[in-house]
Amino acid sequence: MGLTHFDEHGKAVMVDVTEKRDTVREATAVGKITVSQAVYDAVEQGKIGKGDVLGVATTAGIMGAKRTAELIPMCHILPITNCRVRFEMVPEERAVYCWCTVKVTGKTGVEMEALTGVSVALLTVYDMCKALDKTMEIGGISLCKKTGGKSGTVENPGKRMPD
Repeated sequence: MGLTHFDEHGKAVMVDVTEKRDTVREATAVGKITVSQAVYDAVEQGKIGKGDVLGVATTAGIMGAKRTAELIPMCHILPITNCRVRFEMVPEERAVYCWCTVKVTGKTGVEMEALTGVSVALLTVYDMCKALDKTMEIGGISLCKKTGGKSGTVENPGKRMPD
């Protein structure tokens, strides 16, 4: 399959999905932020001065997923029907994992929305904790799984889905 975001002259274009049929589509992405022990403990104990870090980051992740088309030029505006952001704290890594699952009934998938949701959620954790540690590291952002559409179900081997 060739790249679909270019016209016959090599210019970037939005993919025309007019003729595609609506299907239920879902995508889950994952990422993590690695933090200092002080940040990890403060997040776990709810002692960050700016408030409930993971609660605010959940809202930010959902907002990010909903606004993906405003950030990624060739993304379609999608009527998202569900978005869920989940976190898991892993003490032995001093890491906070984030998953974002986005669902839509439409003509195109929601992979970019799930990836954007994870990214914005983790950036929000960084923002809320940067007074304690400016060396936090965000990484490992990738698609775990997508369903629906012409390509059906695609799973990323080695990427754990949330519980």
